[in-house]
Order: sequence, then structure tokens, then C-alpha cells
Amino acid sequence: MIDAAREVASRMAEAAQAWLASLNADQLALAAGPPPDADGTADAERTRWYYTPTDHGGLTFHQQRPAQHRLVMRLVASGLSEAGYTTVATVLGLENVLDRVEGFSVNWGRERSRDPAMYYLRVFGEPGGQRPWGWRFGGHHVSLNYLVVDGRVAATTPCFLGADPAASPLLGGATLRPLGTAEDLARELVRSLRPESAARAVLLGRAPNDIVAGNSDRIGDRVVRRSELWRPGQHTPDGAENPATGLYGTDQQALALTPAPKGVPGAELDTTQRELLRALLATYLDRVPDGLSRLPLYDDPAALDTVHLAWAGSTTAGEPHYYRLQGPRLLVEWTNIHRGVNHAHAVWRDPESDFGGDVLAAHHAAHHRP
Repeated sequence: MIDAAREVASRMAEAAQAWLASLNADQLALAAGPPPDADGTADAERTRWYYTPTDHGGLTFHQQRPAQHRLVMRLVASGLSEAGYTTVATVLGLENVLDRVEGFSVNWGRERSRDPAMYYLRVFGEPGGQRPWGWRFGGHHVSLNYLVVDGRVAATTPCFLGADPAASPLLGGATLRPLGTAEDLARELVRSLRPESAARAVLLGRAPNDIVAGNSDRIGDRVVRRSELWRPGQHTPDGAENPATGLYGTDQQALALTPAPKGVPGAELDTTQRELLRALLATYLDRVPDGLSRLPLYDDPAALDTVHLAWAGSTTAGEPHYYRLQGPRLLVEWTNIHRGVNHAHAVWRDPESDFGGDVLAAHHAAHHRP
């Protein structure tokens, strides 16, 4: 039987080694980070992540030759399904579309503000070595985070994708919507609920300004500030110390993440609604290669029973909205609020093992005893 986690890790190691071998000393200084560590303080840079157009840490496309760009994308592809890779490549290209939408006028004090080359790659530790290693690729609306332990992929989250614009016209009357299915299925599901279930699913009549967990390294009830979405010194957003969600008081409490999921559980859905829920999960969990996706776990009815759907804002298409799916080892968050409801954020996280923290701790306990 094929061990997919080991097979994918091998492809990742080969791709990462080829990229690192192509770099000169100056490039390596930015590209290579310390090995992953069970100590949260020592591992702070690896677990620091963003989804805004800020410095994500690592080496950008600007700082590399075209042949090295190809090696970057080879590594990115190793961690994604075919559909996941196509979506990521599309999100990178949307920077050019967004620049046009904004009249090529946004100026944040750098040479180009909407920049498809401002995506960063950093490898932590020695790919293919005996010790744990990992890599991170990110930029505006992309954050991919992987950990390999004992030769197997041990973590694939946080995994963030966004789209701005969320919908763009194509020739022939078609529309480009890289994340559209994740929006449409969720809306269809919540609108199909019986009135009493819908009343419990819709936690708040208004949508938050952003995903509730923001770019926190650990999921909890801490309120993430707008300033935290940018690397210090990179950008000062308006209302920098306001909550990223724009929620206060009882509104903030209504949408706060709690260990016990809010909303309506899969156990209360009918057959058609459960099919919608599983299809919605697939738009997140199938970002990674076959064999790594956790989607088959939800073939077990008992597992699907535990997934809760919660919503905020309007359930009418074209109006601001937010939803999340939460269950054991699962948190999905979605928003489409800004730019006339044409700016989507969609993140998949593992509350127990983002960045592989629990796996790292177990590895160090087994192999690095005093």
C-alpha cells in the first residue's frame, strides 16, 4: 500500500533540494530558516504567517532568476492537488487584475504595490534530512505551510487562499471565480435549512470584516488586531489597533471561536444537506494531493455529524457574508465582504495541529530525551 504522506514528502524534499542548490549565498541567507522546533519561541518565525501583501519572510520571485521561479513553482506544486495548484497560480495572476481594478494607482511606498512577484518562499531545516523540516510559501492571498517529520508530511495547515476580485469577467460572457464553489455551496446549504435550524446557524445579522481567527498562530478566543495582519514596519492600516473583524461587545462574542462549535451540526442535516456539506468540505480539504486530504474521513457518518455550520450576514447572493465549518481538528472560515462583495478569504486550519506543533512535540519527546 502506498504511503501518500511519505511519497509526497519525498517529492517535496527533491523539489526543495533542487531550489536550494540553485541559490547563491546571498539568496540562501533569506531562503533558509532554522529547523522546526517544538519550542514555540524558537519556532516563532516558521509559525508567523500572513495573507496580506506584506513581507511573508523568505526569498521573493524578484530576487531570483526565471529558472529559479520554475523551481519555486515545482515545490509549490508538490504540496497541492492539480486543482489546488491551478487555483494558487490563478490567485498569483489576480494581482495584475486587481492592479487594473484599482486604476494602477495604489501606492504603498514600494516600486509596485499589487505585485505578482511579491511571493515568498522559505525552507526551514534540511529537506530530506533526519530532522524535521518544513517550508512556507506566501504572499497576498496565499499562505501555504508544510511540515515533514520522520519522512512523512505531518502538517498542511494553515492553508489560506483568497481572491480579489472574487469574480472577474472573461471573454464570451464567462466569469473567473477561483473560489466560487466554496461560496455557492455554503449559501445553498444555509438557505436549505429549516427555519429553526437556520435561526441557530446564523449567529449574527452582520458579517465581520475578516476571518475571526485572523493570522493567529494558535486558534483561540484572542481578538486579532488589524495591525497584526502586516509585518511590523511594512504598512500601517487605518484603525490599526481595531479588531480585524470590526466587531465589538456582544457582536464579537456572538462570533467568537469557542472549543464547543457554534451553529448547526451535520447530525441535524438531511441526506441532501449532508451531501452539500461534504462537497463544501472538499473545496478546502482537497487543496492537497490525493492521500493527504482528510476528506475521506467524512465518509464516516459519525465524523460528518460533528461538523458545525455557522453563518453571519446575509444569505442573499451579492451581499456581505461569513461562514465557518468547525469540528474536531477542523476550522474553515470564509468571508466575502469588501470591494462590493467581490473580495474573498478562505482558510482551512487544524486547531490541534496547525504547523504540526503536536507532531513536533511528540517527535522531540521520542528522539531528544535528556
